[in-house]
Amino acid sequence: MKCPYCGYLDTRVIDSRPADDRNSIRRRRSCDECGKRFTTYEKVETIPLIVIKKDNNREQYERSKIEAGVLRACYKRPVPAADIQKLVNSVEIEIFNREDKEISSSMIGEIVMEKLKDLDAVAYVRFASVYREFKDVNTFMAELKKLLDK
Repeated sequence: MKCPYCGYLDTRVIDSRPADDRNSIRRRRSCDECGKRFTTYEKVETIPLIVIKKDNNREQYERSKIEAGVLRACYKRPVPAADIQKLVNSVEIEIFNREDKEISSSMIGEIVMEKLKDLDAVAYVRFASVYREFKDVNTFMAELKKLLDK
């Protein structure tokens, strides 16, 4: 493993343990060249998942797209970064547990919205407004009423 500080190509593992999500291994490493320590995460490589977009195009699943959407929805909200990562991890686990090789982007969006609803109501409405493409204030108000009724 290459050292992120000095670029030395050989580092050694000091400690290994399961990560918080129990789906990866957390490794503490030390660089013999500069002496700095850093953490890496090792995940099992899975079969590539294909996402079917609204226009029926297909592209490979990218975790970063879910992270970006959730981060945008939670912008300037009192949501800890750890909670955002837990949400993205749980969305990813749910997606991969389906064991399908393809999943629609709308299904991913619904899963994210369901989990955001429990995390932060404002972030949920923000995400829903973009995801469901609210056309006017009335559709926006209808979604808010649904949220308030629960």
